[in-house]
Amino acid sequence: MIWTLRISSLLLQISRQGVLTGLGLGIVLLAAAGLALATGSYPLSLAQILGVLWGDGSPPQQMIVLDHRLPRILTALGAGAAFGLSGAMFQVMMRNPLAAPDVIGFNAGASCGALCVMILTGGMALPGAADLLISSMDVLSAADMAQWLTGSLSARTWQDAVLVWSGLAVLAPLALWLHFPLARLAMDDGIATSLGLPLTRLHLAVTATGILLAALAVSTVGPLPFVAFAADPIARCLIPGGKSALLGAAASGALITLLADSAACALPMVQLPVGVFTALIGAPLLLWLLAAHVRKGAI
Repeated sequence: MIWTLRISSLLLQISRQGVLTGLGLGIVLLAAAGLALATGSYPLSLAQILGVLWGDGSPPQQMIVLDHRLPRILTALGAGAAFGLSGAMFQVMMRNPLAAPDVIGFNAGASCGALCVMILTGGMALPGAADLLISSMDVLSAADMAQWLTGSLSARTWQDAVLVWSGLAVLAPLALWLHFPLARLAMDDGIATSLGLPLTRLHLAVTATGILLAALAVSTVGPLPFVAFAADPIARCLIPGGKSALLGAAASGALITLLADSAACALPMVQLPVGVFTALIGAPLLLWLLAAHVRKGAI
């Protein structure tokens, strides 16, 4: 069933199944966030969490929820959404489900650039990774950077959450504005040109927006592997018709990141970087897509 919404001269067609899928993803995200707030080395009940959010609760509970878990969850959701948007934009533009910022190398480049800034300024706000540069650092900083290279949400603060969501507030509307012409890029270049699309300018706009989204996510959580790559294929499986949808990819990226971080926090006696678990999710998907392309003769 298709719903038609008219706003002035703008006509929008909305699929009921698409709306229900979006609502379902939203509910799953809220449930995952609630689970992440409740679980960990210091479990909390729903009543305790609600008490803290309403201004009650003991000082240890307030510290755990407000200073540790909540900014970490918000950072995970924001960075995952940025990765998902970036990956979907590159995959649609290149007409290649195997394309993504981490596969192309943009994430590694952003990490290296962040590390250079950190070394030059002596700060720790923008950690990054490149083995040659790490070797020039002291032992403790090098160990932190090596962990961050895999992707980490450890010790995220409100500053990180504000950074990633402020960036999304600027870049997400631009990405959504590009969604209509971006969907037309799936056509042949000749057809797209005949429809009046300025392909060169559109490619530049999509590339710049995708790179900025990837850089935003990398600057807060590191180069999480496979989140940008896996978000859009997962969204295509959930959305009617198997079409790419940026909002679905953003929600899928946020969910992958949050679930991977929850799994990392749930391990007893050890704290593995969240990137280990995103790789466990993304690597099998990469192999499956490669096998599918081989069967189709696309590779």
